[in-house]
Formats: sequence, C-alpha cells, structure tokens
Amino acid sequence: MTKTVVLVVEDEPIIRLDAVMVIEDAGYDVIEASNADEAIELLEARPDVRIVFSDIEMPGSIDGLKLVHAVRRRWPPVTLVLASGRISPAIDELPSRTVFLRKPYLTTELLQALAA
Repeated sequence: MTKTVVLVVEDEPIIRLDAVMVIEDAGYDVIEASNADEAIELLEARPDVRIVFSDIEMPGSIDGLKLVHAVRRRWPPVTLVLASGRISPAIDELPSRTVFLRKPYLTTELLQALAA
C-alpha cells in the first residue's frame, strides 16, 4: 500500500526535522523544503504529493501564505496545513480547505490536520 506523501516547508531546520519525524512516525512519506521556491519545484517534480504543511514566515520570493494560495490554484486537491507562531491570518485570507495551526502546536493537532 502506498503511503500518503507530505511536503513539509519550514526554514528552521530543527522545527522542520521535528515535524518530519512526527509525520513519518504517523506513517506518511515525507519530503522537505526550506522555502516556498523549493516547495514549488518539488510539487512540479512530484505529482504524488497529497499534503503541504508549511510555515508562513520564510525567506524566498514568497511566504507560506502565498505558497498555499499558489498550491490551491495549481494543485487543487492537495490538502493544505499552515502554521505560524507570530501571524494569525483571518479565515478569509486562507485558501479554501486550509487548516491553520498556531505554533507551538501539539502533535495531535498536527496529525488531525493532516488527516482532515
């Protein structure tokens, strides 16, 4: 049976590693990117990505909020999970069917968002 592929987009290596370990331990296949530009490249190369879990604040040409909007437009079926410890976007700022998690989030909250 094929595992669901999750793309984790996080510029802080320790936070990214922690998220990757939690998600892998839950039975998902995980690929990672340190910014939105890398994430778009991976999405273009990997049509098997089903979930994008991204931080909002990142270096690069676009932030995580703009990334999830781009993903929703180009890959509509992809599940979107967005996280931030500083920015709380209003519901109308998020693309449809996007789960927002405030950092620090609980492991259970992350896994529930991935399963949504």
